Amino acid sequence: MAKGFFVTGTDTGVGKTVVAAALIKAAGLLGVKVCGMKPVETGCTREGNVMVPSDGMFLKEIAHMDETVSHITPCCFEHELAPMVSAEMEGTTVDINKITKAFDKLGRTYQAIIVEGVGGLLVPINKDYFILDLAREMGLPLVVVARPGLGTINHTLLTVNYALKEGLEVAGIIINYSYQSEGSMAEKTNPQVIEQLSPVPLIGIFPYLDDMSDEAFEKTVLKNLNMEIIRKYL
Repeated sequence: MAKGFFVTGTDTGVGKTVVAAALIKAAGLLGVKVCGMKPVETGCTREGNVMVPSDGMFLKEIAHMDETVSHITPCCFEHELAPMVSAEMEGTTVDINKITKAFDKLGRTYQAIIVEGVGGLLVPINKDYFILDLAREMGLPLVVVARPGLGTINHTLLTVNYALKEGLEVAGIIINYSYQSEGSMAEKTNPQVIEQLSPVPLIGIFPYLDDMSDEAFEKTVLKNLNMEIIRKYL
């Protein structure tokens, strides 16, 4: 079975793609042959007859993968909605078998896979099949990406505790800044409170990055993430 992480979020727009990229860089720094995967992406742009997944392309570039993006993001949809809804609007469903085949193929080539989910755990992929179910099938420990500001304690603890209740392994939490820090009291106190109340560790606090270069990512990863926790799962 492949090693790696399944990156989920407390909500949409919390910065899962950036955190997935950071984990790819962390694995590389630990000497692990690693790849990225975004199994299903909505809000893709259409170029002729081809759907282009921006998140999938970003992970491909960050991981320096030779595979075509169709192996990284096997299911692409145009409408930026939950996968089930976006697929229904296109008169189809999300092909789980296609995702499984792509995941298995990557697992035969790489030592670790960093998989980025869609939104949170209860985002529907198909009727009665959620992100939670995909994470369970892939068998990877979760990394929960959380916002830094007000409200994140509740959202983070709900996500972590629900995942554990459903029998998923949770490696830890990464608080991600998808914006420049506002220096609010909530931002200052939330990490400590989450550490106190969460049954899983805080892997780190990832700052907002203007520079998305390899060098900037690697430097920020080493400074802000707990590499020993990451190493444990790789």
